[in-house]
Amino acid sequence: MDMREKRNVLTYLAEKEWLIMSLWFGLSFIGAFMEVSRNNFNNYRIFRDVFFHVIHQQPLYIPYPADYYDVNLYGPVFSIVIAPFAGLEIHLGAMLWSLTGSAVLFYAIRQLPLLRLQQNIILLLCSMELMGASSWFQMNQFIGAFVILTFTNTIKGKEHRAAFFIVLGTLTKFYGIVGLAFFFFSPNPRRFIGYLFLWGAVMFALPMVISSPQYIIQCYFDWYAALVHKNELNEGANILFQDISAGGFIKRVFHLPGMSNNVVLIPAIVLFFLQYTRLKDRYNSRYRFYILCSTLIFPVLFSTSSESPTYIIAIPAVCIWYVLQPSTRQNNIFMFFVIFLISFSHSDILTPWVRKNISMPYAVKALPCLVLWLVIVYQIYTRKYLLKKDVSPAPVKDLEPVPVL
Repeated sequence: MDMREKRNVLTYLAEKEWLIMSLWFGLSFIGAFMEVSRNNFNNYRIFRDVFFHVIHQQPLYIPYPADYYDVNLYGPVFSIVIAPFAGLEIHLGAMLWSLTGSAVLFYAIRQLPLLRLQQNIILLLCSMELMGASSWFQMNQFIGAFVILTFTNTIKGKEHRAAFFIVLGTLTKFYGIVGLAFFFFSPNPRRFIGYLFLWGAVMFALPMVISSPQYIIQCYFDWYAALVHKNELNEGANILFQDISAGGFIKRVFHLPGMSNNVVLIPAIVLFFLQYTRLKDRYNSRYRFYILCSTLIFPVLFSTSSESPTYIIAIPAVCIWYVLQPSTRQNNIFMFFVIFLISFSHSDILTPWVRKNISMPYAVKALPCLVLWLVIVYQIYTRKYLLKKDVSPAPVKDLEPVPVL
């Protein structure tokens, strides 16, 4: 079976709606349930207690070793996000929290202006990564969804919704701020800015409803200090499950433990902004999609806080890029290795020995994303998105969304 036939097999599988739904939610459920059954959901314990700490006006960013290990690093507004789950029995709450994240990301991918088949291919290829992310009970699925929903609402001219997702994502995990990358796609930039200020004020003040203004303001100062301290720890410590990023990959492979992340981050920021030299094509749908892909990958690839489950934010970008490419042998082989290294390098499929001695020590998961991100930047700079040849299973038309069948 050659690579073109494998692409046809992928298309055949993606046509099965029941299979897509079963894999997406089934694997997410299995990933979460396996950890819940072993009472291994420390992250959810941290998140749940954010709500109770805010209510009782207790410090948000200090250890509580009697209740859980590690510390909270999410913003005060997260107390409102987690509130619907905090009062539930802890095992049930953990399961529902994880599955809700999967459902929100599923919804976001369904909003992309792509054909149903293209959406299904994306969901199919992301499902294995989702399983791993679901077992960590983090907020990464939500953040990935917020960035995608910022994109879709911006190009639809729904600035009030786009601004909402930017602010919510930023004031929870801060990654959501990358949604500002789509600002130039807005048909109403002034209204966009206005809604950013509006939602910023609302989200800033919202946790005060269940606590007090003085407490929440202090929490924001404490949050900033906690993030700065965390970044210093990630850069200086050799923690295998942290800094799975481009900088972490380079430091580990070339044995440069003292290398500053700025060595990688500053050139990356320059390359990212160079993508806007092609802004005259902002009404070209492929250009927009390439910027979306680059934006989803960027915070994962260049953050010292990136962990294995963080890559559920980046993997949809990988798959979106893939469905926009010609079905060539080279693209199919490349995609096979990208998915293999991202979604399977930390799993038992490659044996625990590989994970412990190769994948984690050398931050292997970052390598395919780094290569692909550079490819995307190159394609944008050289305007490859203007190729007239059909570059997807179903063409993505310029100036208007592709209808969802």
